[in-house]
Amino acid sequence: MTIDEGFDLFKKVERYEAALVGLRSAHEDVREVLHDNILFDRWRQLGLDLGFAAQPLPKPDRDFAGLERQPAELSDAWSG
Repeated sequence: MTIDEGFDLFKKVERYEAALVGLRSAHEDVREVLHDNILFDRWRQLGLDLGFAAQPLPKPDRDFAGLERQPAELSDAWSG
């Protein structure tokens, strides 16, 4: 085995290890999403079995008009 072959093998191993870390991370992400969805579906089914029906959550009433006004000290700080 030459030095170049050894270096090439070392680089391949590094890429393999990096890909493996990425694959494990993606697996965990997918598993968490599926786990949450399965638990939620099971929870909802148990509720239906007990006579409860899921109701949509009410939309919160938010007043965003107040966000348009800035306190004077903020306006002064950004203008200078």
